[in-house]
Order: sequence, then structure tokens, then C-alpha cells
Amino acid sequence: MTTELTLPTDKIIAKVDAAIGHVVFNNPERYNAVSLEMWDAVEQALSAFATDDNVRVVVLSGAGGKAFVSGADISKFEKERGSKEATDHYNARIKVVYELIENYPKPTIGMINGHCLGGGLNLAACTDFRIASSKSRFAMPAAKLALGYPFDAIRRLTNAVGIASAKKLMFTAKPIDADTALQLGLVQEVVSEDELTERVNELANNIADNAPLTIRAMKYIATQVMQPDPSARDLTGCDDMVAACFASEDYIEGRKAFMEKRKPDFKGK
Repeated sequence: MTTELTLPTDKIIAKVDAAIGHVVFNNPERYNAVSLEMWDAVEQALSAFATDDNVRVVVLSGAGGKAFVSGADISKFEKERGSKEATDHYNARIKVVYELIENYPKPTIGMINGHCLGGGLNLAACTDFRIASSKSRFAMPAAKLALGYPFDAIRRLTNAVGIASAKKLMFTAKPIDADTALQLGLVQEVVSEDELTERVNELANNIADNAPLTIRAMKYIATQVMQPDPSARDLTGCDDMVAACFASEDYIEGRKAFMEKRKPDFKGK
């Protein structure tokens, strides 16, 4: 059964289908460019999914088949970024949402079909991994618009593709196709447009069937591995999460299911 969340704008759709939470950027006439109210709605949806034990994986996608997300909605710039104060507020809000996705306690998948540009590329890089249709195109066009790009956005891109490839994307501001994105490691799979939704759902369901406490621990530990300052790594927290896995009912269930040669029924407890 699919249930849909009530959000303050219809330009973000949030729904739960079995164990998968979906956040859909629904502004196709503008290639899913994002306004401030849309970012607010994304944060609301993600916060709801984070506390819903039924949701084990979150998929982010774009409506309309032309774009994942194409960055900020320029038609809103006068209102939302027309002054230094307004720009500072906008940047602070989107920073919160990017960090929420990057450090989300549950696995996230970027389902990319079409253009993935600028802030959309930053958004995609926040997800745990990305699956793209063969028609998808990726670009960081900031250098063509004289925009400044913040540290965290560049950090995420370099983490995804390496420093030299990231510099080439940023300095040239030229788009790359899906196969090139796969070669660089920006996306992890490329499939046909017709197969995209089915493949992403297959992966999401595969993850949802696994032990939630183990997935949560592995994701948190992975974020600590990427922490550039070793002294800032939360090794105690990592050890505690690993210990919680071994102390869980799911650990007992996993062993029993293995011995009984059946599929485990994990509860996240």
C-alpha cells in the first residue's frame, strides 16, 4: 500500500511504498529546479521518514522524465536571493538539507533520469549511491554563470569522482553523459530509461530486506571513514553501534534463519 505525506507545496511529492520512502522533485516545467519552499518540504519529508520504522530506504528522484534536479529556480532569485541577507538565508537552508541527506541515518539512492546540473549534482552526490538512465547528463555549470561554489559541494564531488575529474568537470563546465559518469564513479549503474524505476526498486527492496541496525551502523561508520581529520572521528559511537548489532534480536534472527535456510525477518531491534 502506498501512502502520501501532506506537504506545504505540491512541487515535492513524498510517499511511502512498502519499506521505501520516495521524495520526488515535481517541478518538471522548470526541469525540477528547486525553490526555498521546496527545500523546506524536502526537509519535512526526510525528517518524517527518518522516524518512521517502516521506511528502511529513501529514493530521491525527479518528475517528468527530463531532469533529476537542475539546480536552483532562477525565477525565484529576485525574491529568495535578491539581497545579501536573503542569499545568506537561502544558502543556510539548503546547507541544512544537503547535510541532512549526506548524513541521513537510512540508505539513500539517487534515481537520475535526464539532466542533473549544478545544485542537482550536489544533491545527487549527497546520496549513498546513484543509478542513472542512459539518457542522463551531468554538469557543474558554475563557471559559466560566475557562481561561487562552497567547500562542501566541492568536497562531495571530489569524494565521488576524485580530485582531477572533479576539477575537469568544474573548470570546463561541460556536461558528461551517463557512461562517462559511470566510468568516473559518479553513478554506480546505468540502465535504460524503461528499466530505471524497476532497477532502483529492486535495489531498494534488496537493502530493505537486510538488517536495519547493521545498515545504519555501516553507513555511520562510512561517514566517519570519510572524515578528513582522524581526531574528529567518532570511534566510540562506531563501536557502540557495532555492539548494538550483536546485542540485537535481529542478530539472533539472522543466525536462526541461516541455520534454517530461510529468509530472515529483521525488525530493526
